[in-house]
Amino acid sequence: MPTKDQVLLKELDPAAVASVLEAVADVQLQLDAEGFCLDVAVTNAELTDLMRIPWRGRSWHELCIEEHTERAKSALTAATRTPNTPNRVDLNIRATETNDELPMSFRLIQPLDGEGVIAVGRDLRVVSDLRQQVLNAQHAMEQDYWALRQMENRYRRLLELTSDGILVVDEGTGRVLEANSQANAMLNTEGQSIIGRPLPLNSAEIQTLLDAARETGATSLRRIVLPNVPHGSDVLVSFQRQGPESRYLIRLSSTGEDSNLQDMHLADTFQLAPDAIVQVDSEGRIEYVNSIFLEWISVPAPDQVMGRTLDTWVGRTTVDLSVMLSNLKQGRSIKLYASVLKNSVGTTSEIEISAATVQRGDNPKIVFFIRDISRRLTTDHPLTERLPRSIEQITERVGRHPLKELVRESTEVIEALCIEAALKLTRDNRASAAEILGLSRQSLYTKLRRYGIGDSASDPAE
Repeated sequence: MPTKDQVLLKELDPAAVASVLEAVADVQLQLDAEGFCLDVAVTNAELTDLMRIPWRGRSWHELCIEEHTERAKSALTAATRTPNTPNRVDLNIRATETNDELPMSFRLIQPLDGEGVIAVGRDLRVVSDLRQQVLNAQHAMEQDYWALRQMENRYRRLLELTSDGILVVDEGTGRVLEANSQANAMLNTEGQSIIGRPLPLNSAEIQTLLDAARETGATSLRRIVLPNVPHGSDVLVSFQRQGPESRYLIRLSSTGEDSNLQDMHLADTFQLAPDAIVQVDSEGRIEYVNSIFLEWISVPAPDQVMGRTLDTWVGRTTVDLSVMLSNLKQGRSIKLYASVLKNSVGTTSEIEISAATVQRGDNPKIVFFIRDISRRLTTDHPLTERLPRSIEQITERVGRHPLKELVRESTEVIEALCIEAALKLTRDNRASAAEILGLSRQSLYTKLRRYGIGDSASDPAE
């Protein structure tokens, strides 16, 4: 039994039906019983520029890419078997001889009182772009999620490795949100965790310390006596706001620990750090490395690197290390210095270096913190490979890429920005944009395709 919509369509004049199809469809195809294209009507002006292969006279399944051939044949067969019933099929149509693809959605229907099949198509490029954006966003969210998980694991591991007691206390309720095992031992909780319970330090002097940290925003320090710490403890309190919530960060440090024991804990922590840590003398000769650095440079034992200069593995040339040592000797710290790390098999990776000088009597030590950024997801390296979007992004690459490559990218960025500005001024009228830029239309389309600007990056129809 026909539906109400089918009855209404039958009552319409054929010219009216054709007018409706023209309004809602981007492409209309008239196919014969064998599937050959007898006539083509394109109502989307952009598709006219994109479709460089003539469709008239070709077989229906030859219009799409090879992977969708069987899908196209099945849709045509279904349409001929069920006259007057639309059959939907999504295909990627070959737009040029170089196999540029156009995603389209077709409805195929064979009229009851006619021969052949009518195929009405809609352009799905906008939908395809949205799907790609969703996939890119999902990819970025997954990377952020795993980065947060790894950061949380490192945070909890470091809390347990430190010799100090660490507490995170909610300012509103006064309850402990986070505490490491050392804090539990120092506060004599008899093996029970204090997380979720009120802060055991409830004396007047502790409350004064908390109030001072909250009112001034500065770190407050006071020495108190704890039951399980015979020499007393230094209580260090800082106040932190996190959106609508506020937290106290409290560190309990035993004042009677031996300095050698502290050094031992620090070395253990460095060995478990997620980034490479290297200690050198004033001449850049290596005195200490953690396991991550050895892993990155593919060296099995620390004895093979001790006494050698750091520029053997860090820096494109010896200049990088010289520049950093010169700044450090002048009392300056190094933050996020871009360089490369070379391993023993000859491969390199992009790194960021932070460094500081530690004064120990008359023998200063320099500690380098090295982070591998070759897989980092940033605005400088988006999910889709495109040019940098500003000169600032190019200058951030100084030290990571040769000057010749940076100059070439700068020229391309300026050219792409000028083309985008011309298209904006002309409201995407490409003929007018080409005239403004002093280019031929063919040259403009070549540059659009090169830089991936606009919905259409193909050559204009001849």
